[in-house]
Amino acid sequence: VQLQASGGGLVQPGGFAKLSCAASGSINSINVMGWYRQAPGNQREFVAQITSGGTTDYAGSVKGRFTISRDNAKNTVHLQMNSLKPEDTAVYYCNVRKYTYLPPDSGSWGQGTLVTVSS
Repeated sequence: VQLQASGGGLVQPGGFAKLSCAASGSINSINVMGWYRQAPGNQREFVAQITSGGTTDYAGSVKGRFTISRDNAKNTVHLQMNSLKPEDTAVYYCNVRKYTYLPPDSGSWGQGTLVTVSS
């Protein structure tokens, strides 16, 4: 599976941004689509995920501010990020995998897109 992410950039605190990720290739292996992020000096962490059936899960730090959605027909996942904080600054990675119980490394990763929240 190949993943192409877009969106991100420089955003002011309190602002918003939207990330998108389009999947191509062996899309039959995709059930779970999600986002992870890695801030400088930190390990990659889970942000949000959504199954093909629409079940969502969020990290506590983004719940209520971020919304994940997907278009199954277009094999695309979106991450709407509102009320952004400086601590949301990170490289955001799209991930797809077959089942929720599998680790994200069992699937495929996108190339990462940088979101910088700063005034």
